[in-house]
Amino acid sequence: MDRFSSPVPPSISIRDYLAAIRRDLFNLRRHSLVRASALVLLSLAAALRLSDFPNNHPTLLLILPAIIGSLGTADTIRCMQRRWSFYHAGVILCVYMDIMAVGMIVFFLLYPYTPWISSSH
Repeated sequence: MDRFSSPVPPSISIRDYLAAIRRDLFNLRRHSLVRASALVLLSLAAALRLSDFPNNHPTLLLILPAIIGSLGTADTIRCMQRRWSFYHAGVILCVYMDIMAVGMIVFFLLYPYTPWISSSH
């Protein structure tokens, strides 16, 4: 049996392995790229839903996804390492994705309040 056949070591049960993943995912003191990306993407989905995207209704509830997305971006930045590696490069790509998502959320928040952008005079 090679070492790549199972991600779980044979001495640990699957229940203990899943409990360790859950404990690490929800522990805010540990760096988690999965938690950070999930926060940003879920806040983008909530912003799309709240703004009713094609119609772009004005609502101040979009402040909450903007704040949560910013916190997710900060959590992604926490995952950066001091020395360059391919993991560091992947984190930089995730930071760029987070910035674009937060920018879209802020656009959904501000666009209905700026009629001069969409005026067709």
